[in-house]
Amino acid sequence: MAGHSRWHNIKNKKAKADAIKGRMFTKVIKEITIAARLGGGDPEANPRLRIAIEKAKEVNMPMENVERAIKRGTGELEGVNYEEVQYEGYGPGGVAIVVEATTDNRNRTTAEIRHIFSKYGGNLGSSGCVSFSFEDKGIINVPKDKYSEDEIFEKAIEAGAEDVIMDDPEYYEIRTAPSELYKVRENLEKMGVEIAKAELTKIPTTTVQITDEETATKLMKLLDALEDNDDVQKVYANFDIPESILEKLEG
Repeated sequence: MAGHSRWHNIKNKKAKADAIKGRMFTKVIKEITIAARLGGGDPEANPRLRIAIEKAKEVNMPMENVERAIKRGTGELEGVNYEEVQYEGYGPGGVAIVVEATTDNRNRTTAEIRHIFSKYGGNLGSSGCVSFSFEDKGIINVPKDKYSEDEIFEKAIEAGAEDVIMDDPEYYEIRTAPSELYKVRENLEKMGVEIAKAELTKIPTTTVQITDEETATKLMKLLDALEDNDDVQKVYANFDIPESILEKLEG
């Protein structure tokens, strides 16, 4: 039965990977559509669209899908009218959570997000209830094996960045003001800097310590369920979990 078991495991992993890929396609298509609607269909003149197209390439989305999404955004093709919505609430342990969603039916999405919060021990709050716990930033990831700390810091500041965070083992995280992300990225590219990823994000200004495994498990289930929702684009949370507990959860 070993062969059968192995096949069964591979099938399950493939099904999960396909499901994740399908969800990523949905999320990226929505982002491309909105980016094209707000800033036009030319990626050279629309930095948000350019980054969305890069995300599409990362998940191996066929270019015809990308082109259709752009045309739906610009109105050249009929399509669903998406709107961007932000939800805020608290998770287990009092962790602040912000959810960015893109939806064609706000009432449906709100009901689904509320249900997920309630199911996993959280509470969906009112607009503004936790946003003060985060600040908007642009981040640009650059591979660490390409540049020394001094070299990347000098280039980042020259390009107009605010700071460089060295914590990640693989990437330097260059931080910018949200409005300066695309400009700093272009300046770095002109310097020949290799960029792994660039995006707008929310960074916690304070963190909540989660020190017990049960609360950490509930929180991870809540965050996973939110990210699995087709309408959800990004999820931010201000938790800090010790490595010892994270290793148990991953195990």
